[in-house]
Formats: sequence, structure tokens, C-alpha cells
Amino acid sequence: MNTKKFLIGGIVGGISYFLLGYLFYGSLFADFFAKNAGSATGVPKPMDQFIWWSLILGNILGGCLLSYVFVKSGVKSVGSGILTAAVIGLLMAGSYDFLMYSTSNLTTMTGLIGDICIYTLMSAITGAIIGWINSLIGKTKNPTT
Repeated sequence: MNTKKFLIGGIVGGISYFLLGYLFYGSLFADFFAKNAGSATGVPKPMDQFIWWSLILGNILGGCLLSYVFVKSGVKSVGSGILTAAVIGLLMAGSYDFLMYSTSNLTTMTGLIGDICIYTLMSAITGAIIGWINSLIGKTKNPTT
């Protein structure tokens, strides 16, 4: 395995997930998720009560998951990064969200579908970035002969 691609892709992917999560969940769709919360109360924490190390670690691990799959499967372009990560994001979010929907009162079905769509989009964008990074790492210049 190309450890350099894995580590750089994982860190860059984690940063991408973190920033996109803030944009989508913390800003653009915050009202949507508030309106589509389930009957459970007191679930979302205010930002000043976030456990930041855990949030950062979770995003880095998500980036590392994509990076690991990309390195193992040879993804090294923006296009293949988008497609591969979108499928992974869809399957991950779908699995998690449907399990949580069946066993908890955290969200409505509308919120569940919204979360799957948003996480799939975030994964596709993150996959494009990691795919692009992978295309740059390890490129060698043609030696002059």
C-alpha cells in the first residue's frame, strides 16, 4: 500500500468532510434538520458544547476510510473519486440512517432521506478531492535521456 497517498488523502479528506459538514449540516440545512428531528429531545448539542477532538477524529477517520479504499483500488482521478466515494457515502449513510431510524426517535423519514443525500454529496466532493490528490502524489517527471 502507498502509505504516503493513504495518509495525505486521509488527512485532506478529513478536512474536507469537516468543512463540508459545517457548511451543509451547520449552515445550509440546519433548519431542515431541526424541522425533521424525531421525537427525541435534547439530542443536538449547541456548538459551544461540542467535543471537538471527537468531531475532528470522526472526520479524519471518514477521510481515511475513503483514502484506504482509493489506494487499495487504484482510484487516482477526480472522476473515479467522485463515483467511488458517492457509492461509499450512500451505502454508509443509508446503513447508519436506516438502522438509527428503526431503533430510535432521532429523525423523521424526510430527515433520513435528506441526510443520506447530503452525506452522499459530501462524500462525492471529498472523493473528488482525494482522487485529485492521488493523481498528484507520486507523479514523476520524465527523465531526460
